[in-house]
Amino acid sequence: MSVAARRSLDDPGLHDEFLGLVGEGDEFGAVELVTTLLDDGVTPQRVMMELIAGTQTRVGELWAANEWTVAREHAATAISERALAAVAARSTVRPTRGRVAIACVDGEWHALPTRILAEMLRLDGWRVDYLGANVPGPHLITHLHQTGPDVVALSCMIATRLPRAHAAITACKAAGVPVIAGGRGFGPGGRYAQHLGADAWAAGAEEAVQRLARHWPPHQPDPQLSAYLGDEEYTYVVRNRPELISTAMHRLTEAYPAMRDYNQRQRDSTAEDMAHIVDFLASALYVSETSIFTDFVEWTNGVLQARGVPPVALRVGLETVRAQLRDYPTATAVISAGIRVLGE
Repeated sequence: MSVAARRSLDDPGLHDEFLGLVGEGDEFGAVELVTTLLDDGVTPQRVMMELIAGTQTRVGELWAANEWTVAREHAATAISERALAAVAARSTVRPTRGRVAIACVDGEWHALPTRILAEMLRLDGWRVDYLGANVPGPHLITHLHQTGPDVVALSCMIATRLPRAHAAITACKAAGVPVIAGGRGFGPGGRYAQHLGADAWAAGAEEAVQRLARHWPPHQPDPQLSAYLGDEEYTYVVRNRPELISTAMHRLTEAYPAMRDYNQRQRDSTAEDMAHIVDFLASALYVSETSIFTDFVEWTNGVLQARGVPPVALRVGLETVRAQLRDYPTATAVISAGIRVLGE
């Protein structure tokens, strides 16, 4: 009688196998694979971080490269969530530490990273209130008053949510609950997290577990650092967002003739891109960080080129927004920096 070979995360082919399963929507196969790994002695933490989280990163890259559709990306994420649930069902630990509330900021829908964090903290002995995606600030604060957690873990994956993240952090601290922030929306190395008043930042679930396992909370940040964010230029951009977008769309049609042949779907996508330009500009102004906008322009240019849209289209779009803000020197300087990213 032959004995089945033990599965190991050290086998690079296994990661491709799991990617294939989630990409094909094979829930049974994905769940079977992770449970086999657990049976073969692989720790739940490694399965979650190396296999599920690692695969999800690749899924996002495939979408950005236009190799996967949005629908396929969403379907794959759903399978990853089912695989994660299977791992969680096999891994229960009695709470021995404090209580933590985990939430995505208002408007943030990338929930899988926070779900992985929730399971990692449960394995480390925390009592976890997992609140999921898109948690409105007032609802989060109501939960804190009702349950009294020791800490809030707040996720922000997209920089356009930073003003809302700041509001949530400020409200949590006013309620007497310290905050650990996470997610790439807080910038490289989490450099915006302290600026927004967070008590700590973690690059991922493993680092968050380690930080919370130490003395908590750490040294409190100076509340004056985050007391006065946003200025009149930020306020103008936010208040005039609809007009900035609609005017830019009108001028874009005139300045970029190829757009006249767009179908409705392409026009809708272009309107979304214009909205992103305005929203990332607002966030850059809010925290006085030009790189928020330039990083967005660089990433968007890559995504659009993968879809056959030439850089000139993005350049013209940026110029149409800049022309409307000629009386606002900081905003125009930020957009000009974004245009320079595109080169000549």
